[in-house]
Amino acid sequence: MNLPTARLDPVADLPSADLPVLDAASSALEVRLAARHGGFSGHTSGLASDHVQANLAILPADLAEDFRRYCALNPQACPLLGVSEPGSPFLAALGADLDLRTDLPRYRVWRDGELIDEPVDVTRWWREDLVAFAIGCSFSFEHALLAEGIPLRHVEQGRNVAMYRTSIETAPAGVFRGPTVVSMRPLTAADAIRAVQITSRLPQVHGAPLHLGDPARIGIRDLATPDYGDAVDVHDGELPVFWACGVTPQSAIATARPPFCITHVPGHMLVTDLLNRALLAA
Repeated sequence: MNLPTARLDPVADLPSADLPVLDAASSALEVRLAARHGGFSGHTSGLASDHVQANLAILPADLAEDFRRYCALNPQACPLLGVSEPGSPFLAALGADLDLRTDLPRYRVWRDGELIDEPVDVTRWWREDLVAFAIGCSFSFEHALLAEGIPLRHVEQGRNVAMYRTSIETAPAGVFRGPTVVSMRPLTAADAIRAVQITSRLPQVHGAPLHLGDPARIGIRDLATPDYGDAVDVHDGELPVFWACGVTPQSAIATARPPFCITHVPGHMLVTDLLNRALLAA
């Protein structure tokens, strides 16, 4: 397959040192270009807050149908936003100038279930049989929470969100199975109720929380030691609120041990041209 190489890249020759400072007001394209040119390899929480962010899983075509079915059976943890054609690193529905090989801040490359690389660019790993899945991310509903005055501790502390494996098993499909992964945000009881109301309107990015309160009830032993991301402070009078997380497929992939796959590093997302307000209106 001959991959197209032309991209609408207004800063193709711009040195990484000259890339814009990234923040909530950044455009999706600015974040992608900063990753593409090597100037940005951090987490994307709080960036380009108007835009939908996505988790990424890239698998050989012979596993793609099972993985698509796994996502369909577990829509809260794995809400599909887009699927590429085999061999294509482009998802035009998510961005006119978007290259899955370069536009995430950091990737993970797996062989037989073992992590073998964490590059900032997977061009050299790309193959003609690969199918990419973009999966909704809870970072996308954070803009709606913040807009309603609901504070988010990891944003305040400049950290990645805390993520945990749970005892809640996903529905299996083919070789894919495993525990649900959740993201956690500490909120007051009043804010938690409002957060449920807001996020229940956003099923494309995980929807309402899976659990509120005692983490032990879903198999989490210690909030201070997340499996992914960064621990955040939980203050007196706050509840830990847990949402299904798009890192769940990485857990299923680790169990399936495919001969080859690529994912994002948790928290280092694909920032798309889709607008969060469009999800609320859908």
